Amino acid sequence: MRFYSWEYLLIFLPVLGYIVWFFFYNKKFRYYATIKYPSVNKIKEIASTTRINFRRYLIVLKIAALFFMILALARPQAGQKAEEIETKGIDIMLALDVSGSMQAEDFKPRNRLTVAKRVLADFIKGRKTDRIGLVVFAGESFTQCPLTLDYNIILEYLKQINFGMIEDGTAIGMAIANSVNRLRYSEAKSKVIVLLTDGENNAGIIDPITAANAAAAMNIKIYTVGVGKIGGAPIPYHHPIFGKQYYRNPDGSLYLTKLDEQTLKKIAQITGGKYFRATDAESLKKIYKRIDALEKTKIKAKQYLQYTEIFSPFLWIAIILILCYIILENLIFVKVP
Repeated sequence: MRFYSWEYLLIFLPVLGYIVWFFFYNKKFRYYATIKYPSVNKIKEIASTTRINFRRYLIVLKIAALFFMILALARPQAGQKAEEIETKGIDIMLALDVSGSMQAEDFKPRNRLTVAKRVLADFIKGRKTDRIGLVVFAGESFTQCPLTLDYNIILEYLKQINFGMIEDGTAIGMAIANSVNRLRYSEAKSKVIVLLTDGENNAGIIDPITAANAAAAMNIKIYTVGVGKIGGAPIPYHHPIFGKQYYRNPDGSLYLTKLDEQTLKKIAQITGGKYFRATDAESLKKIYKRIDALEKTKIKAKQYLQYTEIFSPFLWIAIILILCYIILENLIFVKVP
């Protein structure tokens, strides 16, 4: 808060001097009234009532009214901080694998997809001025949410992602091509795809390297994230009779997930991005924090204060106090000459 006409506050100096004089040195205040009389012995015998004692303190209402009147004259103003942000931002497409292998339970709690959704949600909440879109893929790929600044909307779409949305498989090339298509008309200073998968490309009509070259031609950077513990993990499924089971090879051994790290590294290299490997939930969180730090929007901000006049409450208080003083002095604590 500030006082626009602060010089009016200087009136408090003589007012303060008057208050000190009135309450400590003014004999009229101490004895309130005098009367000429040959002898005051009889007057002293008259008992002082509460009404008489209270009347002398009516001056406090006048002083308080003056106090708030001076504050109103000084024009108090409340300041509110505002900020202008100038930035072109970054456009980010998040490509998420929803194939059956993402049901592997080496990421706690539950499975790889559950953990990935939570990490992506935190990543989205950490952005401020960047447009974010969401692509999901398995045997095919489609856009779950186009580029948007409405993070609440994209978080709702993220919640809806689950297994069985798309025919099973891993179409990495199609996921990249779909993301590139969403970014090709972007005018952002930086265009990024963050692709998360736990498998190898085995579906779709576009291979990952061709899609990566197309992204590089459009100055789109791709960060690839491979998930799954070293050596792979068994994939569960629900059997209608026996309940939870695991996929097996023809010889009866457990079928384990397979991650094509070489292709993911090549995709990142072609586009100027980076490849990351996540072997558990904690390492996946750290990876997205690193990507978040690598792709930060440079914000040019201008801060200023907006002031609002707030003198009216002080003025109304002063008026109310003056009215109270007038009513009390003339109707309740009447002074007989």
